[in-house]
Amino acid sequence: MTLISPAHAEEISADALDHITGDIVVLGEIHDNPTHHLNQARAVAAIKPKAVVFEMLSPEQAAKITPALLQDEKALDQALGWEQAGWPDFAIYYPIFKALGAARIYGAAEPRDVVRSAMTTPLPEVFGPDAARYGLDQPYPDALQKQLEAEAQEDHCNALPVKLLPGMVAAQRYRDAAFARTVQQAYKDTGGPVVLIAGSGHARTDRAVPALLRKLDPDAKIVSIGQIETAPDAPASPDQPFDDWIVTPPTPRDDPCAAFK
Repeated sequence: MTLISPAHAEEISADALDHITGDIVVLGEIHDNPTHHLNQARAVAAIKPKAVVFEMLSPEQAAKITPALLQDEKALDQALGWEQAGWPDFAIYYPIFKALGAARIYGAAEPRDVVRSAMTTPLPEVFGPDAARYGLDQPYPDALQKQLEAEAQEDHCNALPVKLLPGMVAAQRYRDAAFARTVQQAYKDTGGPVVLIAGSGHARTDRAVPALLRKLDPDAKIVSIGQIETAPDAPASPDQPFDDWIVTPPTPRDDPCAAFK
């Protein structure tokens, strides 16, 4: 699969977010990094989108949000059941909600049982009649499939049974397509601009949401901003799968592999 990324792709500073424009802007994150959410809030404030799509929200959760709730962090947290859903502390996400203005809010999260079914059931059966538009009727090339299975294993501390790896890749692919479908609906409903708040893996321009959107609507200006972490003494690779990207220090966290030991 060919990388789809413009020639100007580069690392940018957070100040550049004040000037981001596009019909659809995908704002990536590492979920537990507070700086990433402050940067997303800054971009949302600059873009003034007509709609914002959240990976973290289901359509049912998004429908609960009112202008009054947006002004009350604690009440919004409770109304959304954020903690029960397993996301990092709502306080680090709240700046994004404060920046929404009058944007229409969409939830892109799929039910967990549906995502689980995507691990074992052919993706067209799970996704529905539009599966071919999102490329789900075709398998990944063998080399890419093996690469993604290896990445999934590494992301899970090399602790997964090998038989689960194809399903992990399929679930991620399904979620990319589901997010793209919701973004397209938001763009159709509002005329844009639309912002997607999602993990940086979903912001990749080679195979994730931006790639799907560009295939579906070549005339739309689609911009992907990834956010990644590197230690101060370890500069980021100059070749990243985003249109532009921001590098931040790692957020302090426990050893993610401790649970597997």
